[in-house]
Amino acid sequence: MSWNIQWGRGMDGQVDLARIIRTVRQLGDFDVICLQEVAVNFPGLPGSLGEDQVAVISAQLPGYTTIYGIATDVPNDRGNRNQFGNAIFTRLPVGQIWRHLLPWQAELNTPSMQRILLEAVVTTDIGPLRIMTTHLEYYSQRQREIQINTIRQLHREACAMSQRKFLAEERGGAFEVFPRPPEAIMCGDFNFPATGPEHAQIIAPFNDGTSNFHDAWSVLNPGIPHAPTVGIRPVDFVDRPECYDFVMITDGLVKYLKVHGIDAETEASDHQPVWVELG
Repeated sequence: MSWNIQWGRGMDGQVDLARIIRTVRQLGDFDVICLQEVAVNFPGLPGSLGEDQVAVISAQLPGYTTIYGIATDVPNDRGNRNQFGNAIFTRLPVGQIWRHLLPWQAELNTPSMQRILLEAVVTTDIGPLRIMTTHLEYYSQRQREIQINTIRQLHREACAMSQRKFLAEERGGAFEVFPRPPEAIMCGDFNFPATGPEHAQIIAPFNDGTSNFHDAWSVLNPGIPHAPTVGIRPVDFVDRPECYDFVMITDGLVKYLKVHGIDAETEASDHQPVWVELG
């Protein structure tokens, strides 16, 4: 499951993390939950009291491993740090974890912020997978395109790494090599519509044997426009309903894809949750 929770702030303006977890549980019994816009010590966010949202959510998900990827990490006037990023919660066995800061190039007249791709290897019934979640730049298409190029390069490198053999020098200690499979699920708030050029950019075929990305919605609903995940109710960042939240799967997972779901009813965030089932 993937959901931009807007730091738990619903359409009523209230930050309610318990409501977020209730919604998740009502939608399904998920092995992996990927959340974007999770904050720690950030009272400047509307409605927030500066709570440690990672700790609060973790406490309500017993049996899940918590993986936090901090994109923004800045000092505050209380002597600690304001942090903002993405999180993965999973009850599957977790292997190696990566926190990839994405490029943040200067645009002097356009708002932007640091972004991250959070990646973790998990063991599933259909084999090891890389789970990746991200939240791309909103204001700048140029920044998104650069970030997508970086994500594709990181994926290319991961697929190449999957072919490596373990060397004697890499057993034990900091050099130890852990499996990094080519197959992956990538999800998040991509901040572009399904009809945008960035969508075509991210699913463009690789020409070097790298496992391609496929939009899970399109795999199950070929030729059918994406159901919206933002703008179902009035928001200030789109003027009509659009799909900004996607789940991408690689070549080897297409045959396992069974379900793609979107909850259009919840008002617990300004985005709608999306999920897939594989098996």
